[in-house]
Amino acid sequence: MACDPGPDDSEEVQGAEMKITVNGEERIITAMSVEEYLQAIECDPMPVAVELNRSILRRSEYGSTFLAEGDRLDIIWFVGGG
Repeated sequence: MACDPGPDDSEEVQGAEMKITVNGEERIITAMSVEEYLQAIECDPMPVAVELNRSILRRSEYGSTFLAEGDRLDIIWFVGGG
């Protein structure tokens, strides 16, 4: 599956650990932006939409939006087909 948000895919970033929920599953991460999280799980931001705490984020906000304890992140992948 593309953009697997599994715990083994997160890279370490300086900062305290925190719990967030990603697509309904609890994850423990260190402080990082949404853009850094997508990079950590090797997710191309172009074919996805990101919702943070029930609000859709603009792609231009990924780098300046930092995740916090208790955040709920939903990553929706667009899949083409015929």
